[in-house]
Amino acid sequence: MSEVQDFIRETVTANPVVLFMKGTAQFPQCGFSGRAIQILKASGVTKLVTVNVLDDELVRQGVKEYSSWPTIPQLYVAGEFIGGSDIIAEMHENGELTNVLKEAGALA
Repeated sequence: MSEVQDFIRETVTANPVVLFMKGTAQFPQCGFSGRAIQILKASGVTKLVTVNVLDDELVRQGVKEYSSWPTIPQLYVAGEFIGGSDIIAEMHENGELTNVLKEAGALA
């Protein structure tokens, strides 16, 4: 396994909530990443780690391989891949996201 895959695996398993995104939580660089951050903040997440995939092309490609998911952003909760922006929004609307975050101990 490559160093990039090791970095991704360690990041998603060491933190309760990880969002691989374009830009940062303060300055999202794409609408989908911005939407994901807004939803997570609205959910009350306190333990969020973000990884800016624009900083490293290897991480940007590597996370797509890691999850077998072609797009960014990608949300991981308790080491499990949850999905992208649309899935996050859908789970937020039906209350499922709050439950997943609560189970991971990531809510205030």
